[in-house]
Amino acid sequence: MSALPVRIIGIDPGLLRTGWGVVDFAGSKLTHVANGVIKPDSKKEIADRLAKIRSELDAVLAQYRPHKSGVELTFVNKDPLGALKLGFARGVALSCLAHAGLPVQEYAPNTVKKTVVGAGHADKLQIQKMLGFLLPGAVLQNADSADALAVAITCAFHRSFEKA
Repeated sequence: MSALPVRIIGIDPGLLRTGWGVVDFAGSKLTHVANGVIKPDSKKEIADRLAKIRSELDAVLAQYRPHKSGVELTFVNKDPLGALKLGFARGVALSCLAHAGLPVQEYAPNTVKKTVVGAGHADKLQIQKMLGFLLPGAVLQNADSADALAVAITCAFHRSFEKA
C-alpha cells in the first residue's frame, strides 16, 4: 500500500520577486508539481506591489491546492528599511497561507541549505544542481523559485507538518 501524496508549497518571499514552488511528497518520493515567481512592478507603490503578491499567490494556492506550506525566514542585518519592506512581503505570504487554512512552517536559510544540499552555507548554484537531482525534469523559473522549491522539500523532509 503506497502513501497518499502530501502537496506542499514553499515560498521565498520578496518585494521584488516572490518565488513559489509546489511538490508532492509520498513516502520518501518527491515529485515536482510547479514553480514560478511573482514579480510586482518595482515602480509601483509598496501597497500595490503587496496587493499583486497577494492576488497571484492566492491564485497559485487555488490552482494547486496544497495541504501544507513552508516559508523561508529571511535575515537582513545591514538595512533596517530593507528588512522592514521584506517583512511586508513575508507578512502577505503568511497571511495568504493562513487564510487558505494551511499549516505554515518557517525555516532559516541555513536549515534549507543543509536539508537540500547537506551544507548550511551552500550557494544558489549548489541548491539548483541538487534540485535537478531531487526533482528530475523540473524546469526552474529562476533562483527565487528554486529557493522556494528547496523550502518545500525542507518541509517534506523535516516532516514538521505531521504535528500540524
